[in-house]
This record gives sequence, C-alpha cells and structure tokens, in this order.
Amino acid sequence: MSPKPRDEIEARLAALPEPDLDDPDNPEWTEEDFARARPAREVLGDAFVDAWEEMRKRRRGRPPKPDAKIAVKLRLDPDVLAAFRASGPGWQTRINQALRDALQLPRATAVAESAAPWNGESDN
Repeated sequence: MSPKPRDEIEARLAALPEPDLDDPDNPEWTEEDFARARPAREVLGDAFVDAWEEMRKRRRGRPPKPDAKIAVKLRLDPDVLAAFRASGPGWQTRINQALRDALQLPRATAVAESAAPWNGESDN
C-alpha cells in the first residue's frame, strides 16, 4: 500500500468517535462479584456439569470410520504419477489397489472394487 492511501485511511480512522465500550447489560465485574462467585458444579449440580462436559467431548461432523485411510506424503516417479492421473478420477484409489495387489493383500472395501483398474483392463 502506498503512503498516500495509508495516510488517508489513518486520518479517516482518527476522525471516528471513540466506541462506547460500557454495556449496561454486562457490566465489568467488581471485587465483590468475584468474591460471590461459586463454581458451576456447586451452582448447577453434578448432573448438569457432567452432561455439559460429555457434550463438549462429542466430535462434530461425520463419525470417523474404523478403517479410515491415513494421509501420507509419498514420493513417486513423475511418469508413474502421470500414468495414474491420466487414468482419470479415482487414481489415488487405484494406486492404493496397486499397492495392495503388489503386497498380495485382499481388497479392503467396495470402493476399491468399484474403481476401474488403472490400465483400463477389466477384472472379470
């Protein structure tokens, strides 16, 4: 940002009135307020606080799959990567299946079975 627009912005900000930070509905706590304060468990009871803590532990969103894939950084030869990418959508699944085949591991999920082989050949 050049100096001239910055100076204009600073001048406009300086001309604004100071915000009123006093909120009558939420006054700042005094020493007496802090002295009267009690722990939530004492005021609301064990059942409420335990339920609140349990609720906060719950994860949001989709529940994790028990056999979820693990993200890794993998270095591949450029021509190998190009061949898999050129095969279209699902190339990462096909790399996973090629590794499973090389290790002679069984197919893990229906997703792998539905993806076409990377070289275009049918499994049937």
